[in-house]
Amino acid sequence: MNEDERESWAIAESMLEQARAMMREAEAAMETFRTGKEMNMLRCLRKGISKSDAEIRWSASVNAKNAISNNSFHVGLASMYYGAATANFARALYLRSRGGRPL
Repeated sequence: MNEDERESWAIAESMLEQARAMMREAEAAMETFRTGKEMNMLRCLRKGISKSDAEIRWSASVNAKNAISNNSFHVGLASMYYGAATANFARALYLRSRGGRPL
């Protein structure tokens, strides 16, 4: 491996790790949404509020909106990082196929 190939591969692995971190954040946000929804449903059922009204109340809450927003944001970042990693892996493979010859 030449220096350019090594550098491109290292950048790709770094981007891949960042993408995985963003997906973990997205999963945590989705879990927050699910947990909040279940807790809201139980709270509303104890008060005699119907399931459909509980759903409406939860979807209109700030916590639900924040969780969905965080999930969307982190999924978008993960997609960006996965794309950048793919480009750098492709560059490293291209450089390997050239056998270290200069561009």
